[in-house]
Amino acid sequence: METERERVREFFAAKAVGWEKRFPDDSPAYAAAVAELGLRPGQSALDVGCGTGRALPPLRAAVGPAGTVVGADLTPEMLHEATALGRHRAGSLIEADSARLPLRDACLDAVFAAGLLHHLPDAAAGLREFARVTRPGGRLALFHPIGRAALAARRGHELHEDDVRAKPNLPRLLTDAGWELTVYDDSEDRYLSVATRLN
Repeated sequence: METERERVREFFAAKAVGWEKRFPDDSPAYAAAVAELGLRPGQSALDVGCGTGRALPPLRAAVGPAGTVVGADLTPEMLHEATALGRHRAGSLIEADSARLPLRDACLDAVFAAGLLHHLPDAAAGLREFARVTRPGGRLALFHPIGRAALAARRGHELHEDDVRAKPNLPRLLTDAGWELTVYDDSEDRYLSVATRLN
């Protein structure tokens, strides 16, 4: 029986080549979301579920040449597309499951996750794993370049009350995983939740 992990991998593998041509104007929104992490030169950041690595250049710009930037994705085809687009020059690319990151505890200053949380089979476990690899005081950004309502309308779907990204649900999930929600913006133009890693 096919696992959820395998279904997600197959879904994105089929769409990897030409993925960014479908969303050609999103780069400024990614850069603005990365800026909300408040990264400084020399720090370390992970783009988890990085896809084609669109967040890697602004992450690199934020931490500078002395900093560390890693992009991790479950789908090799997405990582190949990221390399074809030259994103490997902004950060190291690794094939990894976001629920079992091959990183040591408290090694990162920030985690950036675009369009990932609702794809995880267990969002709470994913948030705990992101907390594991982030130092106390580090930050997490959960991002999508369009708000939940606008995205649902675009796809002909309805918003669901049990969506982990919804404001009634997310704070508790984050707190239970070791985070404190500090920014919540679910507007038409973007979805951005920023949280700080608790001690």
